[in-house]
Amino acid sequence: MVRLKVKEVAEEKGYNMSSLSRKSDVHFNTIKRIFKEPNRPVGIETLEKISKALDVKIADLIDESDE
Repeated sequence: MVRLKVKEVAEEKGYNMSSLSRKSDVHFNTIKRIFKEPNRPVGIETLEKISKALDVKIADLIDESDE
């Protein structure tokens, strides 16, 4: 199972949903959905924008587990 760690990484770097939305140029509702539903699929372009805003690799935003 793949789970996004966007919320955790963003909070570690001092971002909330609003500030991450502005910095990444990703719609607030999309950021909110990612924070609330980390198992839901997200497009690669969205992950690229978020990773650039947070100054991390896309791989740092993804958690893979066997569950």
